Amino acid sequence: MNFIWQALWFVVAVSLLVTVHEFGHYWVARRLGFKVLRFSVGFGRPLISRVAGADRTEYVVAAIPLGGYVKLLDEREGPVAPAELARSFTRKPPWQRILVLLAGPAFNIIFAILVLWGMFWAKGITELKPVVGDVLQNSVAAHGGLHSGDEILSINGAPVIGQRDVMFDLLDAVSSRGDASLLVRGKDGTTRSANLNVPDRDERVRLTEPAALLRGLGFEFWLPPLPAVLGDVSADGPAARAGLRTGDQITAINGEPVSDFRQIVARVSARPGDTLSFTYRRGGVERTIRIPVARDKVGDKVVGRIRVAQPTGIRYPDNMILQIELSPAAALSRAAGEAWSMTALQGRLFWRMVLGQFSMKNLNGPLSIAEYAGDSAEAGVASFLSFLVLISLSLGFLNLLPIPILDGGQIVFQLVEWLKGSPLSERAQAFGQQVGIALLILLMGVALFNDIARQLS
Repeated sequence: MNFIWQALWFVVAVSLLVTVHEFGHYWVARRLGFKVLRFSVGFGRPLISRVAGADRTEYVVAAIPLGGYVKLLDEREGPVAPAELARSFTRKPPWQRILVLLAGPAFNIIFAILVLWGMFWAKGITELKPVVGDVLQNSVAAHGGLHSGDEILSINGAPVIGQRDVMFDLLDAVSSRGDASLLVRGKDGTTRSANLNVPDRDERVRLTEPAALLRGLGFEFWLPPLPAVLGDVSADGPAARAGLRTGDQITAINGEPVSDFRQIVARVSARPGDTLSFTYRRGGVERTIRIPVARDKVGDKVVGRIRVAQPTGIRYPDNMILQIELSPAAALSRAAGEAWSMTALQGRLFWRMVLGQFSMKNLNGPLSIAEYAGDSAEAGVASFLSFLVLISLSLGFLNLLPIPILDGGQIVFQLVEWLKGSPLSERAQAFGQQVGIALLILLMGVALFNDIARQLS
């Protein structure tokens, strides 16, 4: 059932964002006088088809909801009536073709800005303050002068508002030169500098792997106390097989008392493959059972798991939450700035990935995207809209890459024709398409490998 839920919201997200993208191509093409033959959401066999308008454009919803396309009149694909030659793609000026190609990615970015604008206008900005929690001894953070209770104010001179800003800025700094200068405010209210330095290139790449950054630097953000009560207990996990249920309170592990859920995680993680004694309380009665701990590989390490989740409904105190109300104009400005900064960060990190400075494990395939879609939809409307923003910006950015089969590659072809005064030879264009297909297959292969690796781990 969980897979069906994820697949459903994956189809909803992809279909919506593909429609936005293709509508951009379609709308600009129509405004510039190109003849549109087909507007298709999805590939393969048409499920719904309708012909309408003076141009008899065919509007299609197809069976495979993993993309879409706008088909324009093009004499390279077949004979064109003399009366319609002026509306053919190849007969239009290169600048008009470029505008049509740019429109798809541009509409994805505009869509993201509009969604962000609505969210910021309706609810403002809610952020968790970037206050440091535990700092590991002998870690990068400890050596750099970061202390528990510090509030991070800026990174490399750029002010930060919340935890998300800190994560993005640290990822950017670590993957570029491995050095981040932090301005922090300590518990006593005084400000000072802390410097996080990761000189080893291979270690920097490892830190850019998913969920590895803060753990590798040796600190975490402050978290409210978590009672040692079990949240969701996986039906096929070691805890469930031993008889534990959601709501059970763990009081001791191997005879040592526990009072916080994070203590359970720490002790179980450190004992993969061992059998531990758990004392728990249910309905006022205390019992003890033994649980064999599963071995899970996380990155280069093997950790212990008993397949339980932390308790739900834990709230942060009000003094840890930053709420900023925005006027409509301020919300629009903030939305545009956010979309630009996220797109620019994608560009920098993608380039570093090509250079081997950023982990390829960050490439997500359809399985991971479907999982995120389902989880965000389950978390609520705001969470799902935030997911759509990220995916829409990614779709816009990826389609601008200069890979021949994508919009960006086609734009390069048009620019070359514009500059040299004549189109590239059919042989050169065909070679470019083959290279583009090969690159896309490579990227998709890496992303799918990452998906499968995550599922197995």
